[in-house]
Amino acid sequence: MSVAPGVRLGIYEVLAPLGSGGMGEVYRARDTRLNRLIAIKILPAATADDPERRARFEREAQSLAALNHPNIVTIHSVEDIDGVTLLTMELVEGRPLSEVISAEGRPIQEILKLAIPLVDAVSAARGSSVRRRAWPH
Repeated sequence: MSVAPGVRLGIYEVLAPLGSGGMGEVYRARDTRLNRLIAIKILPAATADDPERRARFEREAQSLAALNHPNIVTIHSVEDIDGVTLLTMELVEGRPLSEVISAEGRPIQEILKLAIPLVDAVSAARGSSVRRRAWPH
């Protein structure tokens, strides 16, 4: 479901698209109640309408919401607004890794500056008592 800038979903005003993938489309938005910028992920109808996929999505959102780490996005809410299922989260400014690391690669020191915080975040998520199922090795 594509949403145009200016569209309101409850208290959220969509400002611009940020990206899309298999689990939905992500938009820059404004929480008009708290007057802050956030990101909104809108789930495709196929995901939102399938009880098993919806339950899995909600479990993953709960697991992420329970984590508190500087390198893991903060989840604010999972909501249904006017038939649209969405996830609201912290807006993290930056560039995608595909822009940071070109096909030619980067010097090892620059890669380590990116990789170490990433590994730290994955380690924190893996070690969380919230995450009960086994992670692939």
